[in-house]
Amino acid sequence: MASKTNACRLLDQLRVAYTLHEYTWEEEQLDAGTVAAKVGLPAGQLFKTLVLRGDKTGVLVVCIPGDQELDLKKTAAVSGNKKVEMVPVKEIQGLTGYIRGGVSPLGIKKAYPLYLDRKALALDPVSISAGRRGMQIFLAGEALASAAEAVVSELT
Repeated sequence: MASKTNACRLLDQLRVAYTLHEYTWEEEQLDAGTVAAKVGLPAGQLFKTLVLRGDKTGVLVVCIPGDQELDLKKTAAVSGNKKVEMVPVKEIQGLTGYIRGGVSPLGIKKAYPLYLDRKALALDPVSISAGRRGMQIFLAGEALASAAEAVVSELT
């Protein structure tokens, strides 16, 4: 088993139950559907983490099911912005400490507001990136919402 990531250390500190699942990854296959298949879950149970910038609030992080598309208008409204847009890939590591394909909603180097799609609450497990390509965390959706101090809303 690879060394623990910041996301794992946070869950350990909060005493949240989770399991780690490693998989072989390739640069061209970091999409949620491929990763979900590699860890044996439907894409709707694998939550992808997206980094956005709002016109009023600045950087925010959202976590949505891997088989869904983010609704930018809903996300803007929920986050108190008129509009939000995806942060360019080249900025992600500097903002979060994580690289594309390994962005976890937990253990981000700065405390950005996190918005979690409400579908997560009904799922056990949900799968999120552990903060490293090739590693996923499985945990209850309710536990993710609590550990991430997430604002739960309809985002897709």
